[in-house]
Amino acid sequence: MAVQELTQDTFESTIKDNGIVIMDFWAPWCGPCQQFAPTFEEASEKHEDVVFAKVNTDEEQNIAAAFQIRSIPTLMIFRDQIIVFSQPGVLSPGQLDEVLGKVKELDMDAVRADVQRQQQEQEQAGGA
Repeated sequence: MAVQELTQDTFESTIKDNGIVIMDFWAPWCGPCQQFAPTFEEASEKHEDVVFAKVNTDEEQNIAAAFQIRSIPTLMIFRDQIIVFSQPGVLSPGQLDEVLGKVKELDMDAVRADVQRQQQEQEQAGGA
């Protein structure tokens, strides 16, 4: 599957309409971003059940700000519309495959329960 460019217009539907979406937040002037691009592209060919998307932080500053991207490249993975991985820096091909394998193995019912528990704790802490 080809890597797609995400924009403000396509961002929400891409997350909503796909089970697993991995995003590479990058910029054209970023050397490490350019070095990581072939690894990201190759992984997209191996993991056809995953949407691989790039967010140009220069052009899509609102998306980068919404996710508080402070360092590029940053990888972020959504599964069932929940962020399950976020990390600045590059990964080797093996590390990227390993992370994607773990994301695919996640028990999403347990993840959703954990997210709900964390939200309840935050609400209780805010009201205390």
